[in-house]
Amino acid sequence: MTDRVAAGQTSSALRRVLLPLALAQFICSFAGSNMNVMINDMSEDLDTTVEGIQTAITIFLLVMAALMIPGGKLTDRYGRKRCLNVGLVVYGIGALISAVAPGLGVLILGNSILEGVGTALLIPPVYILATLMFTEVSSRARAFGAISAAGGVGAAAGPLIGGLITSAISWRAAFVFQALIIVAIIILSRRMEDPLPPDPTSHFDVGGAVLSALGLILLVSGIMLADNNVWAMLGLVIAGCLVLVWFFLSVRAKERAGTEPLLSSSLFRNRASNLGMVTQNVQWLMLMGASFTVSAFLQVVRGYSAIETGVIFTAATVGLLLSSLAAERLAKRWAQRDLIVTGFVVTVAGIAILLAMVIGNPTAWAFAPGLFLIGLGVGAMLTPSVNVVQSSFPEQQQGEISGLSRSVSNLGSSFGTAVAGTILVAGITANPDHAYGLAMVVLGVIGLAGLAAAARLPRELPPGAGARRSG
Repeated sequence: MTDRVAAGQTSSALRRVLLPLALAQFICSFAGSNMNVMINDMSEDLDTTVEGIQTAITIFLLVMAALMIPGGKLTDRYGRKRCLNVGLVVYGIGALISAVAPGLGVLILGNSILEGVGTALLIPPVYILATLMFTEVSSRARAFGAISAAGGVGAAAGPLIGGLITSAISWRAAFVFQALIIVAIIILSRRMEDPLPPDPTSHFDVGGAVLSALGLILLVSGIMLADNNVWAMLGLVIAGCLVLVWFFLSVRAKERAGTEPLLSSSLFRNRASNLGMVTQNVQWLMLMGASFTVSAFLQVVRGYSAIETGVIFTAATVGLLLSSLAAERLAKRWAQRDLIVTGFVVTVAGIAILLAMVIGNPTAWAFAPGLFLIGLGVGAMLTPSVNVVQSSFPEQQQGEISGLSRSVSNLGSSFGTAVAGTILVAGITANPDHAYGLAMVVLGVIGLAGLAAAARLPRELPPGAGARRSG
């Protein structure tokens, strides 16, 4: 739609714009977590192992993170609506291929590669369109709140929905469910128009895209090898860091030469935005890391079914819904920094409770209080973190910052699954309680680092930072 959406417009106009955007974020987050409760079913049906399914999940998250920056940049050249549609189609094809996969290789092609590429194309337009269409403080908070809530619920409710579908039909039906949601999004968004025209002359830095993607792939791949070969891990991590340094040096060189790079170096000079992206990374790292750890522990160690595991995760879904859906009201009363700090405190407390109550306690509901607090805390800080980052830059840089921001968030998801999963899988058969406890301790320590970053956000940051007060 050409007119910006502001406060006071009809609820039907808001739904027409916001519903497909929120659904798009929901299904991508759902895809990142619903497989956690299918670990046993999928590994048996595809004749693979828990490590194989973990690899497929991590590659999906990694492909998203590696391609999100180029995906955001492509929106300037081809338009946000077009990239959204192409991403939806690629994602839908990947979901259908996954549904009929005869083995792990085809699953990785459909789920990890095609769904990952589709997500990298469709998610940046979601946040760019929301930023451009919702310009007033409360309306932007409402939009980011709905989209972030949808993403958080997709991640938190993924185990429950996936468990229900797996138990009632098959794990393959969960991928058909994703394809049906994609069709619904395409239908709902057919009348949505791009607020800004595409710029076919916009330069796309192919070399920068390759370097950024390669660096991230090497970095996460190294973490995944932590339990197999320490030297290979160190080699890949160091190589990934060197490639990323090469990428940043190339950005500076292209700017000095007057050539447009993949990312502007000015994106990294905004203190509030930088700290906001750190908090985004850690939020998703804790959520996805805890999700994989608890799901694997329940199924592999405690012997719970997909549906039983999913029901236990209802606690996290409820907590996340309660705080996410209150985002607009909270944004009017509290500074973004305070909301993010509070969210980290609550989330770390949830991880501590999961650590204290579960080990040695055979009761399944010992997981509920900790999962509830994790959901509540993450939900409280998802929206303000996104708002701080997106609202720190003008319209001309929304493509870049959206891609960078989403890449950082999805990299956090990849790190969470890779780090926690690697620790858990490495010791789950020898000493499961010790492996579970160590994974939770690592997530808690990382959460404290995120809290430290949130505490350094500018105190004067107002509610709805950067959002204009009139449309």
